[in-house]
Amino acid sequence: MQAEIITIGDEILIGQIIDTNSAFISKELNNIGVTVYQITSVQDDKAHILKALAEAEKNADIIILTGGLGPTKDDITKHTLVNYFNDELVMNKNILSHIKNIFARMNFPFTESDVHQALLPKKAIVLANEIGTAAGMWFDKDGKVFISLPGVPAEMKSLMQNQVLSKLQNSYHLPYIVHKTIQTYGMNESNVAKRIEVWERELPEMIKLAFLPSYAKLRLRLSAKGSNKEILEKAIDKEIDKLQQIIGDIIVGLQENEVIEMILNKKMTSNNLTLSTAESCTGGNIAKLITSIPGASNFFKGSIVAYSAKIKEDLLGISSKTIQKYSVVSGQVVKEMALNCKRIFQSDYAIATTGNAGPTRDKTDKTVGVVFIAIATPDDVIVKEFNFGQPREKVILRSSSKALEMLKKEIDKNNKNSL
Repeated sequence: MQAEIITIGDEILIGQIIDTNSAFISKELNNIGVTVYQITSVQDDKAHILKALAEAEKNADIIILTGGLGPTKDDITKHTLVNYFNDELVMNKNILSHIKNIFARMNFPFTESDVHQALLPKKAIVLANEIGTAAGMWFDKDGKVFISLPGVPAEMKSLMQNQVLSKLQNSYHLPYIVHKTIQTYGMNESNVAKRIEVWERELPEMIKLAFLPSYAKLRLRLSAKGSNKEILEKAIDKEIDKLQQIIGDIIVGLQENEVIEMILNKKMTSNNLTLSTAESCTGGNIAKLITSIPGASNFFKGSIVAYSAKIKEDLLGISSKTIQKYSVVSGQVVKEMALNCKRIFQSDYAIATTGNAGPTRDKTDKTVGVVFIAIATPDDVIVKEFNFGQPREKVILRSSSKALEMLKKEIDKNNKNSL
């Protein structure tokens, strides 16, 4: 069963907003066994929408549209659908009453243009929008389904989760699609691919592998599709066990949402450890990642973003002689940053970063991309130098990821009961 998603709106095409609706719909459809064949974004233009609908009907069994539903003149999706299905608009009294109740509750004036939202195609199955005024619409045509949803993300999500997904499952006999994602850190895509080359070549035909690289990490997604969910899951788990034997040293999690900051959260908490950070080139990004996970307050004491040399001296107590002799981007400075941060916050561990994120060298002799990272442990301090290249965003993200990876390694080394 294949689906196509059509997003409608000039604001998407000019880059004014990011199309998050398609990502959400794709994920939800995949969860119930529907494969998304294509995603198309079109203008608020009748001819363009009609063309997209005709093409989608050739390619897919399920066509889902979002956007272009509302009281204003540029919301033309409903009228275009009437044209496409040779239909007519009729007043839906239930939807009209729903809209009036919403306006009364919000103490908004009810206008003639708002009445028009209750005019809906006669051939459509109406999907009542519980949290908004633009109703969804479901059309059946020659064994294919066309679904029109509001463009407002919250309203679209409500209709998808409360009505569309269950209706699709009741309408079709859908297969199971199982995904499991492995999180790896510390090795680039080409090197990982080389290490797992034989394993990948011997994968069962039913299992597909996808490499999902980013600046911070590399994810390996295993996917399988079939009629028996239990068989699919067992087959993928068997391959993951094999993979653990090959690249277990760089695997940090086996779940989609088990990011390294979440793993560190569990490790720090279970071992009653505390952490602080002193960041220069990463500008507080490490602290942001750590505190993005609920429960960070159990172990994270705080951070000092010491971007300038003066702040490094005044707040972190870095010796001006050390800075003058070695420059702010050096192993000697980052070591003092980590040790002094650990002392100031009285934490068990401390992370420190300093480097050239670019695009210029500023007042150092180090090339753009050079970063020093230090991890102060209860008994030692580990310092490493890296060159993460360019651009600036890459340097910041890879530095942050590498720092967390180094911290995890030290915690595992020093705590035998670490999760």
